[in-house]
Amino acid sequence: MKSIKNLTVSVLIDNTTDMFSSRPDHVDSELKVLMDSGLEIGSGPLLCSAHHGLSLFLEAETENGTKSVLFDAGPDSSGLARNSNHMGVSLENTDAIVLSHGHFDHAEALPKALELIKADKKDNPVPLYVHPGAFVKRAAKLPDGNMLPYTDVPSVDFLTKKGADVKTSSKEETIVDDYFYVSGEIPRNSFENGLSNHYKKDDEGNWTPDPDIEDERFLAVNIKDKGIAIFTGCSHAGIVNVCKHAAEVFKDQPLYALVGGLHLVYPNENLIDETIEELKQFNFKVIIPGHCTGWRAINRFINEFGEKIVDPLAVGTKQHL
Repeated sequence: MKSIKNLTVSVLIDNTTDMFSSRPDHVDSELKVLMDSGLEIGSGPLLCSAHHGLSLFLEAETENGTKSVLFDAGPDSSGLARNSNHMGVSLENTDAIVLSHGHFDHAEALPKALELIKADKKDNPVPLYVHPGAFVKRAAKLPDGNMLPYTDVPSVDFLTKKGADVKTSSKEETIVDDYFYVSGEIPRNSFENGLSNHYKKDDEGNWTPDPDIEDERFLAVNIKDKGIAIFTGCSHAGIVNVCKHAAEVFKDQPLYALVGGLHLVYPNENLIDETIEELKQFNFKVIIPGHCTGWRAINRFINEFGEKIVDPLAVGTKQHL
């Protein structure tokens, strides 16, 4: 993977909205982003909206110009359109889309993303990188024992009609002129055991346990003179497993930044303390947890690593890495 000069991360979708909290120097608050984009009056419809999900727009400055990737699309088409518009983020120049895994809160707005990219009007379809296992029917088993089915990920045929060139693979690959790395399946080798309440439908149409969610992959970039920035949708493989795998892949580079969902909410809240202890070995300079990390885990991260390192994701913000 080639190194990049710097990276701007626009948070298009996240669970949290937080306009007024102070931010580290490398982060633009939602208020700053909106005012830079022309906001002149405080009004609800002019602000970004939070949703249970994740979508990050990554713009990498390289020796060959700007290269951009949309990492997940979030769960809600109107939210994606509204927030990108209010933030002044144009998706038309998106070079590729990467879907972290096959859950509605990351994939349901993919058709709208392709519409905003105007993929169906381009001479060349927009590459969309996804694990082939992302398209199965899925559900969560609730604490009361009931099953909550998830909306299906849009099909390959449907996404193709919308202008995507769907590239399914379970192997690691570098994309967009080798400036971005997409992992293969993530080895499981620690205390993290996936998502115990996660199910999928088998060939007979029965719900069967699927704790491993093997289709989840992470995205990474190599920022010159800083190191590797890791982007993770939900870390269903376990965030320590993700980081150990990244450290093995990029042996010659330090791990610099960790961004995304760490899934330390139900049923994994009991893993918070051990996760924090394990992550200390990587010496991250920037940690930006959000989406499914949960407020308990985020508070613990801030207490352990400090506000200079930990700044939670919030919709409408921009991270300059």
